[in-house]
Amino acid sequence: MRKKIEQYIIDHYEALKKNPWDDYPDYSTFKHTDNKKWFALIMPVPYEKLKIEKEGLVDVINLKNIPDMIGGLRKEAGILPAYHMNKEHWITVLLDGTVKYEKICDLIDLSYNLTSKKQRFLK
Repeated sequence: MRKKIEQYIIDHYEALKKNPWDDYPDYSTFKHTDNKKWFALIMPVPYEKLKIEKEGLVDVINLKNIPDMIGGLRKEAGILPAYHMNKEHWITVLLDGTVKYEKICDLIDLSYNLTSKKQRFLK
C-alpha cells in the first residue's frame, strides 16, 4: 500500500518528497513547497517498536491531526500514537491494510491542510 499512498500524495499535492537520512533510505518525508513543513512521513518500522506482537517490519505513515480528534482515532485499529513524533499532534497509521485506503487519504488531506500556510476548510 505504500506505493499507492505515495502516488496519492504526488497526484493530489505539490509536495517535495525527500529521503533526508542517509542511514534510513526508506524513510520519505513529504513537505509543502511553500513553507517546507512536513505533512507526512512514511517509513518501515518493526512491529515490536509499535508494541504489536508480530514479527517483521510494517510501513507506516505519520500524519498531523487535530489534538481533540487523536484520542478517538487511536481507538481505531491500525491508528497508533505517533512513532517518534509529538503524540499530541501526530498519529501513526499502519499501511498494512488494517486501515482502509480512503480513510488514510482523508487523514493525509487533513494533515496537509493543518500544515499549510493557508488552511482551507475540508469537505
